[in-house]
Amino acid sequence: MTIFNQTVLITGGGSGIGLAIAHSLLEAGNRIVLVGRNEAKLRKAAELVPGVATIVADITNAADVARLVQQVQTEFKDLSVLVNNAGQASAYQLVAGANAFEKASAEMNTNYLATIRLTELLLPVLSQQPTAAIINVTSIVAYVPAAGAPTYSASKAAVHAYTQALRHTLKPTNIRVFELMPPLVNTEFSAEISGENGIPPQQVAEELLAGLANGDDEIRVGQTAQLYELERASRADAFALVNG
Repeated sequence: MTIFNQTVLITGGGSGIGLAIAHSLLEAGNRIVLVGRNEAKLRKAAELVPGVATIVADITNAADVARLVQQVQTEFKDLSVLVNNAGQASAYQLVAGANAFEKASAEMNTNYLATIRLTELLLPVLSQQPTAAIINVTSIVAYVPAAGAPTYSASKAAVHAYTQALRHTLKPTNIRVFELMPPLVNTEFSAEISGENGIPPQQVAEELLAGLANGDDEIRVGQTAQLYELERASRADAFALVNG
């Protein structure tokens, strides 16, 4: 699938992977709408990628989401691509006093539940287009969990399962469902989980476009492709590699 002359909405678009995807898709001849809860970041993003539209909204807030959907229906009724990229991650160990419940609640709400709600509410708009796509951004840890980011891993595994079910359900329709699965990426978002050791976000964007062109349902970026093959051969070896 080649995305050209489409209107694309990207959550978590103010920085990192979302901003890199916005830049690549804008250069490819698309109209971009960036969504984020931080207005200052969105303003900076609009300066870095001139020509994008921005909407300030917290996708974990029901009122913000309702307003966002209404604005899309009014101003961007030709929306044909939704990129669910907004995320939250915490690095910690599952030990007493880790406050795991609160951390997991925030991660599940942002990474998983908010994705489900926004996707469902935008399906009527997407279904009106000749062709449409939903791109859910998960992670290498959707395959193999990282013990140092345990509930983030669980949230991405949940989105992985949801994406497969969504793809199956929408198969008879005009909407294609893709999953973008990066390894560790060097962004502000991943700073808490050693993101400085990761690949640049622009590599993720480039491999996304290549994967879409190839029609890959699961776009495994960089090391994710190797880990996927290793996990199929030996779960123990894959887990040891991630948690070595």
